[in-house]
Amino acid sequence: MKRKILLIGFISLLTALVLSACTGNDESTAQENSDMEQKSSENMNMNEEESDSMEEGMDHSTMDMDDEAMENGHMSHDEVISLNDSTGENELKIPSVLESDNEEEVVYTVRAQKGETEIFDGTKTKTYGYNGSFLGPVLRFSKGDKVKIRTINELDEETTFHWHGLEVSGEADGGPHNSLKPGEGELIEFEVTQEASTLWFHPHPEGKTSEQVYNGLAGLIFIEDDNSNSLGLPDEYGKNDIPLIFQDKTFDDEKQLNYSAAMNEDGTIGDTSLINGTLNPKLTVNNEKVRLRLLNGSNARNYTFKLNTGDSFVQVATDGGFLNEPVTLNEITLTPSERAEVVIDFSQLNAEDELALINEEDGSILLPFEVSDQSGEDSSIPEEMNDFSITEEVMNLPVTKKVELFGMMDQVTINGKKFDPERIDFTQKQGVTEVWEIYNKPDEMGGMIHPFHIHGAQFKILSRNGEEPPKNERGWKDTISVEPDETVKIAVQFKHKGVYMFHCHILEHEDNGMMGQVKVE
Repeated sequence: MKRKILLIGFISLLTALVLSACTGNDESTAQENSDMEQKSSENMNMNEEESDSMEEGMDHSTMDMDDEAMENGHMSHDEVISLNDSTGENELKIPSVLESDNEEEVVYTVRAQKGETEIFDGTKTKTYGYNGSFLGPVLRFSKGDKVKIRTINELDEETTFHWHGLEVSGEADGGPHNSLKPGEGELIEFEVTQEASTLWFHPHPEGKTSEQVYNGLAGLIFIEDDNSNSLGLPDEYGKNDIPLIFQDKTFDDEKQLNYSAAMNEDGTIGDTSLINGTLNPKLTVNNEKVRLRLLNGSNARNYTFKLNTGDSFVQVATDGGFLNEPVTLNEITLTPSERAEVVIDFSQLNAEDELALINEEDGSILLPFEVSDQSGEDSSIPEEMNDFSITEEVMNLPVTKKVELFGMMDQVTINGKKFDPERIDFTQKQGVTEVWEIYNKPDEMGGMIHPFHIHGAQFKILSRNGEEPPKNERGWKDTISVEPDETVKIAVQFKHKGVYMFHCHILEHEDNGMMGQVKVE
């Protein structure tokens, strides 16, 4: 009898537990449905708010991102995928220098082409390039040259030829208005009036810049002048004067550049580092001073360059020319499209150490160095290199143009607006210096760095948040990194007339409309 009672009690308890679980599941399901309905309602409200904020222009204040955007976007870029370390198994490729079409004039022919490149041993990767299958040759000018460039589009899609950092007319600049259809070409002519510098060229078609650069369209421009030739800096091209184009890519299982699969609206970041298109590069140098011309040619990744040993190096130039005096640094950060020239004295480093240039952002090894016993050229770093100055008159100029950078992913704007090729956002007089104020407005996620670029001009940085810029930024610039909630003032003068772009140089942001136009008259 006792056993029977216990059995009945056990069955009753089990039944109660089952009923409780069922009721709990019903309550949980009801709660989930309620949460989904609430989330759906919130998303609808968010979309209405975003639409209203676009209409209200600069009055918008916040940008809410849904969970999917949070997962797929870079947001603040605090958690960017790391680069694979270079194994140093391949000697760095040095870009060729393009020869003039004839000896009497400075005439170049530049072709945008598609092809195949053996980036990985034994595999052909489909790529784009200038006068070749991947990247492009170096164009060399001297101040005072009268230059002619024949551009030819041999791609299956429209493209442009943009001369980044070069002071030319709006018609020759190669912005989205200068698009060439497949098979088309044009001749541009200009006189080189700016000082010695390291510039570059890349495509700029509306909505397609990011993909075409990612596929390989990029090349360098060197300008020399009497001053640069007299400084005594390392200048033996490919020996102690080395161009370095840093890019990151993601390759698919077939080792192809599948941009549509890799693309991120907030800036495409890859896990594979290429320098001058070289996978796992190393650079063999002599026991001497070596000048490195650094270009961040990536779509979106920031680099903080540093020697793995912690040794210092010397920066001698910014985007558009030499600094007044060399600046000793332990690291330097470049956002997309920024350049810097630095000199490393390998004769003063311990060659027995494993020397390498690393990216402090993620600790990745970018470029191992192999130092030979051979002595090189007897070069120097002069104490004075330029006479760059900002007058009191310019410092006291009022702000005449305000630029507000805002947003992430495909919700990026300048002054609350997306790019419209039919709209002129600013006007400015040729030869007149004006002060532009650039403000990076944070959003609810905190915001992200936007590299701000102006076509057709080199500008001077007046201040960052009201203070003097760092010493290594006191030179000519065409792109400037702007942190969230940071205000930067710059002095801008255009030497030529025309319509020029200004935009964020995270290429996906540019393609998503984070771009405006200034008409110089």
